[in-house]
Amino acid sequence: MLEPDVRRLLGTTAVAHLATVLPDGSPHSVPVFVGAEGDQIAIFTGPGSQKARNLRRDPRVALSLAAPDDPFTPVIVRGQVVGWLEGDAAWEIVDRIAKRYLGQPYPREQERVVALIEPSVQRVGMG
Repeated sequence: MLEPDVRRLLGTTAVAHLATVLPDGSPHSVPVFVGAEGDQIAIFTGPGSQKARNLRRDPRVALSLAAPDDPFTPVIVRGQVVGWLEGDAAWEIVDRIAKRYLGQPYPREQERVVALIEPSVQRVGMG
């Protein structure tokens, strides 16, 4: 279940930084748009992107977010990808997230897939 403060932040334009594991075991971190999808966290990417390849091989993730109005109160989430959506089901979520960040649906020039993350650790603040 998503903590209320985490869910609130996922409904803003806070950019998350997603950390995945590269094949050699080193970290890979990239900024992503995020949103709540039920009690999971949704991110989207290209199906052949480095992060998608990393997550299909090793589903463990860490996310960090900072509220635009309070950047010194971080939100940290750890968990794993428990599902992937493609096609129309993915585009519905991609567009919902993109409208919040971009004010419009996401461009269709490239294919997108959605990864659903089940959080195992959620922490708000430095404590």
